[in-house]
Amino acid sequence: MRNVQRYKTEGPNALWQVYRTVSPWKGVRNFVFIQLARYCPILPIKNAIYRRVLGMKVGKHTAFALMVMVDVFFPEKIEIGDNTIIGYNTTILAHEYLIDEYRLGGVIIGSNVLIGANTTILPGVVIGDRAVVAAGSVVHKDVAPGQFVGGNPLRELRPGKDHETP
Repeated sequence: MRNVQRYKTEGPNALWQVYRTVSPWKGVRNFVFIQLARYCPILPIKNAIYRRVLGMKVGKHTAFALMVMVDVFFPEKIEIGDNTIIGYNTTILAHEYLIDEYRLGGVIIGSNVLIGANTTILPGVVIGDRAVVAAGSVVHKDVAPGQFVGGNPLRELRPGKDHETP
């Protein structure tokens, strides 16, 4: 099970009530800076936007490929270790708005992790150090360190280096 906090809502669906949980100005500000970062080809500038403007924890030498979309409402709930690659057009979410509730959960991605292109990472998951996530995956549960996973639903594709016997 993902580590998310659930908040019940009444009335129209929870997304219609989003600005009761987050300032509309924060949403607009974050959207503008996320769009700048998505298209920025200079990795140090991109990481500076994520760290200083959006409040994400981003490790040294972490690389976000073109078009990565981080959570627009709660980017500060995303933490990524050192020397990690986030592949093209990946989406990292820290929130879910449903019909009668919304959920918030941090995302922790370890160091030396490879996230393949077009991956969706849902709120409340931890991806361990040296893990590999295949392109096009939906990460809906934790990934152990060194594990190689992929698909939808997510499954282990090959035993990771941390799981091999000598």
